[in-house]
Amino acid sequence: MALPFVPFTKHAPIVLLLVCIPAMGQRTEDQSTPVTVAPLTASAQAFPGSDGNYHVDYELIVTNTKPTTATLEKIEVLNAAKPSAVLVTYEGETLLPRLRTLVSTPAKSAEIEFNGTRLFLIDLSFNTPGEIPNQLKHRVSVMGAATPAPAPATPVALSYAVAPIDVFQKVITIGPPLAGKGWIAFNGCCELGGAHRVSGQAVNGRIYFAQRFAIDWMRLDDAGRLVHGDSADVRNYSCYDADVLSVADGTVVSVLNNLEDQPPGQLPDVSTVNLATVTGNHVILDLGSGVYAVYAHMQKNSIVVEVGQRVKRGQLLGKLGNSGNTSAPHLHFHLVDSPSVLGSNGIPYVIDDFAFVGRIPADNDEAGSNDLQKSWSSALFPDASQHHQELPLDLDIVDFPNAPAGASH
Repeated sequence: MALPFVPFTKHAPIVLLLVCIPAMGQRTEDQSTPVTVAPLTASAQAFPGSDGNYHVDYELIVTNTKPTTATLEKIEVLNAAKPSAVLVTYEGETLLPRLRTLVSTPAKSAEIEFNGTRLFLIDLSFNTPGEIPNQLKHRVSVMGAATPAPAPATPVALSYAVAPIDVFQKVITIGPPLAGKGWIAFNGCCELGGAHRVSGQAVNGRIYFAQRFAIDWMRLDDAGRLVHGDSADVRNYSCYDADVLSVADGTVVSVLNNLEDQPPGQLPDVSTVNLATVTGNHVILDLGSGVYAVYAHMQKNSIVVEVGQRVKRGQLLGKLGNSGNTSAPHLHFHLVDSPSVLGSNGIPYVIDDFAFVGRIPADNDEAGSNDLQKSWSSALFPDASQHHQELPLDLDIVDFPNAPAGASH
């Protein structure tokens, strides 16, 4: 069943010849571009976030093709239809944190060696849908080789506009993957400090950002705590054993149901983690239209659906646990464009109905610390606001509607 879409709104010298084409105008002169730049995906989708803004998130692949070391100085995001309109500028302290190695670690400097490749993460925010261009380009300013010569040369300042990417103003609507009050969106979109936004993976011969819009859902109890009692016991976590629900009608395409919970407080031995077990016990649903929902880290033997089964929105899939590559109980959830958990591209989405009840301050995020019994009641707002057709963002605290009748059967 298709999901609904919600619209909102070469080493020898070369002689260059300028050819006049009456229908097209005069051709511009070719330029040596030692640093190549290309979008990781051909297009990006805009989506409304819980902050009231509209977001566009994607990545660039940046490579230095010349023996002369290149230094990336600035990247400007442009409206392709109006190249003089600079939407955002990344340079200095705003550029380097977004420059990543191919293993997703921060680049140590803006220098790129010969044959070196980096990833550059872009996160745009717009006030209204009308501000979002249909296509973006990127003006790159570098110090690099100015000629096509194969030998090292003195770097010079270069600037060129490249790397067009289409932007579509549509977003998939789903229901909540959980029910009830006090759910926190840890590692959510679109913060560089989160585990998901920066996590590119090389799978099946390509680099993917499957977790681009993933969320780790944890829960507060009535006292505002993530855990009560011994934090080494999975059953003391407020979210443990929660019902995991289907976000839409779909078909089950993958299930794993036989892994033990990981002891909280530590990640598993990396030698035991592979593409088959990284998500622990999991369910993958085919939601139609090339969209797949991934549910990870569920309890052993709790999954009540099987491959090939049709499920309805709100139907019980299993129980929240702590299996796979995880250090504390939570539900990892994301949408992707293929049934591969990590060999796919993350798709943005909106949840049709939730209450926004608070937000953990970014500088006080202690979900990974030893102080898990801290109360976050102070992060709750006096009055909840109802939100519709939006994506909860990083560290939001939300209430979902109660589970529909029969969800636990």
